[in-house]
Amino acid sequence: QEQLVESGGGSVQAGGSLRLSCAASGSIFSMSAMSWYRLSPGKQRELVAEITAGGSTNYADSVKGRFTISRDNAKNTMILQMNSLTPEDTGVYYCNARRERFPRYNYWGQGTQVTVSS
Repeated sequence: QEQLVESGGGSVQAGGSLRLSCAASGSIFSMSAMSWYRLSPGKQRELVAEITAGGSTNYADSVKGRFTISRDNAKNTMILQMNSLTPEDTGVYYCNARRERFPRYNYWGQGTQVTVSS
């Protein structure tokens, strides 16, 4: 069972930055597609950014140009650098690791709170 642990959340004023980390405990990190999702008040969970096992990235339109996702397979760690934060970025951010081919899996972290005040 893979364990994902997020860190780096907190409170910041609009325009500020935060850096989220997701540490994976097992040996599957390098073959996983890694993603950040967020659950904001009154909204459904949404995909914020993802990075494939090969390093390709994809971002939600709302964060393009402000957020950067990266991964370090040697350290089993994924990073989300968030700049120019707005109150609309407030929510609980979840780390996800998945693989669509055999062996298939889909793991979630416990989430970390991000609060952006105006």
